[in-house]
Amino acid sequence: MFLGEYDYKLDEKGRVPVPPKFRGDLRDGIILVPGPEKCIFAYTPFEWKKLSESLSTGTLLSNKMRTLNRALFSTAFRLNLDGQGRIALPVPLRNYAGIGEDVVITGANTYLEIWDKQLWEEEKTNSLAQLWQIIETIEKH
Repeated sequence: MFLGEYDYKLDEKGRVPVPPKFRGDLRDGIILVPGPEKCIFAYTPFEWKKLSESLSTGTLLSNKMRTLNRALFSTAFRLNLDGQGRIALPVPLRNYAGIGEDVVITGANTYLEIWDKQLWEEEKTNSLAQLWQIIETIEKH
């Protein structure tokens, strides 16, 4: 389980450290994809495989499933941590997420999110405002 919020600086080569407590979970690599909220999602190979298997529904895929698979898998990057526990964020993903020098890596249960610090602060403010309303709705069901 990935928990917490970690502030880092992107170096001149576009690398960012992975929080040390998560490096063991990512020793087999990390898969990065664009997240829906202008961030980067980072999955372990195990979680990525579970996600990909959930999208493989039979031999014939509908048009919507083909579109989803195409969009998701064509924008994915598989990386390994370097000897210092860093990953080089691919330029297309950095551009998509608007990532500048200040980066925040956040735990999101089974995956990580990588954010530009300013965008994260805005998202965090919005998310916290809705958090308890969402929990109350879940509890009622």
